Amino acid sequence: MSSLHSLLALDSRPIDESYISELKRLLKSGIPATYTLEQAAAHEAGQEDPEGPEFNTTPLHILVRSLPDDVSDQESKTVLEMMEVLFEYGAGWNFLDFEGKSVGDILWDRRMREGNILYERVVEAGVSAELLLRKLGELMPQPSVEEETGDGEASNRDAAENQETYLNSDLEYTDSALVTKDNRDGVMMDWETDIMRLARDSMFKYGDTSSETGPVVCNIGFGMGIIDTFIQERSPAKHYICEAHPAVLARMRQEGWYDRPGVVVLEGRWQDTLSALLDAGNVFFDAIYYDTFSEHYSDMLDLYDTVVGLLKPEGVFSFFNGLGADRPVCYDVYRRIVEMDLRDYGLKCSFEPVQLSQLPSWKDVRRPYFACETYYHPEIRFA
Repeated sequence: MSSLHSLLALDSRPIDESYISELKRLLKSGIPATYTLEQAAAHEAGQEDPEGPEFNTTPLHILVRSLPDDVSDQESKTVLEMMEVLFEYGAGWNFLDFEGKSVGDILWDRRMREGNILYERVVEAGVSAELLLRKLGELMPQPSVEEETGDGEASNRDAAENQETYLNSDLEYTDSALVTKDNRDGVMMDWETDIMRLARDSMFKYGDTSSETGPVVCNIGFGMGIIDTFIQERSPAKHYICEAHPAVLARMRQEGWYDRPGVVVLEGRWQDTLSALLDAGNVFFDAIYYDTFSEHYSDMLDLYDTVVGLLKPEGVFSFFNGLGADRPVCYDVYRRIVEMDLRDYGLKCSFEPVQLSQLPSWKDVRRPYFACETYYHPEIRFA
């Protein structure tokens, strides 16, 4: 263990200014703020690099793990200053330690969560890092398909990560889920039912009540049809459904969705079908909901451009909020990012916390896509 790691073990109390002074001295001496316990152990063993699994138990991990259970408010402020110094010297917010936990995970596990100054600082660091990475991505040339795969074959890519691959994948409807047949990726699952009911309620909360026929709504991504079934219970004037996967479209036709009064099925990617509506300029929505598979937050940023052109002034936009939901701290980071991005479009986002009555079961699904006990339901309207 290096002198930096020993300092951050917080062996003596109180945690006061002397810790900050010594931390600055050690970092100025050249010890990296990212110097891990694993690197220190390898150095002591005469090795150039750590052996075994790749862990990154950083100074920040040691600091938050070493916090006393009875840490005082003043000591917390001192620790916050120490975190600031470490971030200033290049510490990362999302490295995973020997237990596979990030700094935010450790604070969360210790019940230091939203509203705690240390947890909030980690979330702030996460937001800054994600926005910086996005900006760097915009400045970097994007790789071609051939560069990504080596041979240009979309079939070699992950259906959960690449939409072209997904749209060419076989799907399977089970009793409780829609999955990709080969990889068992969960496209949609029935544990989302309560979330879809809540989303439907939001869609009809702010509609044009002066209309004799009812609101005009749009759902992007049919999947298992859960939210669309709930929408039909409210008898909207028009119910647009955007869906791109051929197997899902075939299922919709088989179940009679094409023949339902007021239902308009927009076949193809929403990027094409909604852009056509926007160009035509004769359809506007009281509510828009978005829940697709194999798309990313960059796709949502493009969607925001479309939403502001198609949403009525009193309308509402919402989406299935699984952004960063593999870890609570990442989930909190993306909530802040969504709020910031939507503000740039003149939209205000409010999140309603919902305790999940049915926790997801990932049996027969390759990997989980939601690992939080609380779901944050978004309602987005013009500010």
